[in-house]
Amino acid sequence: MKYISTRGQIAPIGFKDAVMMGLATDGGLLLPTDYPQVDRATLESWRTLSYQELAFRVIAPFADDIPAADLKDLLDRSYATFRDPAITPLIKKNGVHILELFHGPTLAFKDVALQLLGNLFEYLLKERGEKMNIVGATSGDTGSAAIYGVRGKENINIFILHPHGKTSPIQALQMTTVTDPNVFNIAVQGTFDDCQTMVKQLFSDIPFKEKHSLGAVNSINWARVLAQVVYYFYAWLRVTDSSPKEVIFSVPTGNFGDIFAGYVAKRMGLPISKLILATNENNILTRMINQGDYSTGTVVPTLSPSMDIQVASNFERYLYHLFGDDPARVRDAFAEFARSGRMEFSEAEMARVRGEFASASVNREETLATIASFKESTGYTLDPHTAVGVCAALQRAADDAEVVCLATAHPAKFGDAVRLATGSEPELPGPLQGLDTLPSRCETMDAELALIRAYVERNAI
Repeated sequence: MKYISTRGQIAPIGFKDAVMMGLATDGGLLLPTDYPQVDRATLESWRTLSYQELAFRVIAPFADDIPAADLKDLLDRSYATFRDPAITPLIKKNGVHILELFHGPTLAFKDVALQLLGNLFEYLLKERGEKMNIVGATSGDTGSAAIYGVRGKENINIFILHPHGKTSPIQALQMTTVTDPNVFNIAVQGTFDDCQTMVKQLFSDIPFKEKHSLGAVNSINWARVLAQVVYYFYAWLRVTDSSPKEVIFSVPTGNFGDIFAGYVAKRMGLPISKLILATNENNILTRMINQGDYSTGTVVPTLSPSMDIQVASNFERYLYHLFGDDPARVRDAFAEFARSGRMEFSEAEMARVRGEFASASVNREETLATIASFKESTGYTLDPHTAVGVCAALQRAADDAEVVCLATAHPAKFGDAVRLATGSEPELPGPLQGLDTLPSRCETMDAELALIRAYVERNAI
């Protein structure tokens, strides 16, 4: 399997090189040259597989330069850290299936990919005799999941930028209380988009990137998306045990990585009838799908801070396919977007988008009402991001459809929102207890690239 850039200006590379490159050196995102096809007979043969075995079947064709035994070992070690033996268990409440993706070390869906990516990095660095400095931006959960994925690992330092005061308190504590010598937290006086922009600028500075062997853990890294493809297959296989229907997935969406993983699963042949893209008030993607309006606005703080994003970097991967796999069209579109803050689409392109996605924007009042009503009717507590996905599903899915809503975080990570909705705080699970009593380490900086660049340079391994 070879990987190319959405901007079309790199030679095809293998999976291992794609993992290490992260962001393509031409500023684009990496994609496979084709998607392996899974027919219905193969799907049926996968029904009895464990999560780890299924992950191997899905991932192996994309990672054919890693020996099978090594890949199996990497997957087994990555998911040995999860508290539920099913890894991503499903439950059914109020007529919808909830895919619980929060049983990893940091109680967020990012663990599904980042436990694997941390082990992949360690494996490849040892193989190559190299070192790496990971630089990433987070709107909440990616940072702690990435840190827990590589803390204490050899030959890796990690630098995580988060918007100061704009994550939940527990999210911030999960990052800043990890004081391993190879972990560096930076609280930026700005928004997540500021953090993400500065990270992309560092990666686009090729001499700096190569000098310090920068590595990416954000969902710009293809391995992140690939790991998330697995749980779409896993959910479909569990849901369709009792129903032959195509399945609708509702995905709370900020950076488009998680829902793009669903799109990849569909491209591979998984019978998905629709992907519902659920946004909060930061709804550039909903506006694009419903109105053809892809234009930037101001980031609004919400109850679901991990989705407080305007410019979804992973959207570029989908646009590459929407534009007929034409990298010149991608380059032109993003050049225009940089100039005007807007992107234009043809009627045919918008018809294709609406054939593949539905979308709804869910505001603060709707989020709180969904958490409250779901708790009252089922006894089950949703976190605010998952509530956005559930609310969108109830709005946009047909009554007789099989619907899977991705539960992206444990509700205890967002206790303030749950208390507002229900009048009581969710019980803290063990991994979140006592975080506020632990020592912490974090640097607070202005949103200035020169400051971030100098800090990374001083502390690079």
